[in-house]
Amino acid sequence: MDSISAFFTTKIRRMKDANASSLVGQVVNPFTFDKPHVGPQLNVLSPVTTKEVMKLLSTMSSKSSPMDFVPTSALNRCSGVFAPLIARLTNMSFIEGRFPAQFKQAQTTPLLKKTGMDVDDPASYRPISNLNTISKVMARLALARLRQQVTQSENFNKAQCAYRQNHSTETALLNIFNDAYGNIDKGQSTLLVALDLSAAFDTVKHSVLLTRLENSFGVTGIARECIASYLAHRTPFVRVGSEKCAATSCSCGVPQGSVLGPLLFVA
Repeated sequence: MDSISAFFTTKIRRMKDANASSLVGQVVNPFTFDKPHVGPQLNVLSPVTTKEVMKLLSTMSSKSSPMDFVPTSALNRCSGVFAPLIARLTNMSFIEGRFPAQFKQAQTTPLLKKTGMDVDDPASYRPISNLNTISKVMARLALARLRQQVTQSENFNKAQCAYRQNHSTETALLNIFNDAYGNIDKGQSTLLVALDLSAAFDTVKHSVLLTRLENSFGVTGIARECIASYLAHRTPFVRVGSEKCAATSCSCGVPQGSVLGPLLFVA
């Protein structure tokens, strides 16, 4: 188990070192093609109401996370008790620009990628993260305030299909086929370039993401600080059965299995 934990911890570092080596002598500016945000800015996240939290709790699955200290079923059945507390906690977080440190822990469960792979090879496993349910509720409340600012910006890619409401692999394929058939009708050729990003969520650089949110999407002030705090100082640990490894720290990446992760990844 220790070898799996060490593999997950050092994998991203090895990838970053390899990329840095291949780019020696080259000037790399991740903001070369970014355009400045035009329009209203999101400086603060609007207050959360108890009614809003109760509605959210009523739509949640009853499945609990191993990181929960309050079962999800209790949150559902006693929403009248927990909703005001969660609303108050979330509003304090939004005002201070700080995400609770206790909610930054994640339990990572290694799952074999495919049947028949070498069970003794750490590379055969995919890390599955489990987060605290209340932290997911808070993140969903933040998402409701952040998503409109990002997706309605002129800088948001309108062809983005993954992790986007009312879009899917089906809409992506329809778009590709429409372009290809249109080019065929015009007697033109179509070239499709497909990239497979390894550990895509885990390699997002926080400083680049936060700068892009501010400059390209107008997320500034306390709202930006909330996102920065949400990303920083996360401490995942690997658990297999009753055995648990020591927690490690993450210096990059957006939390897999999180509510905010997908939107932050495509921003």
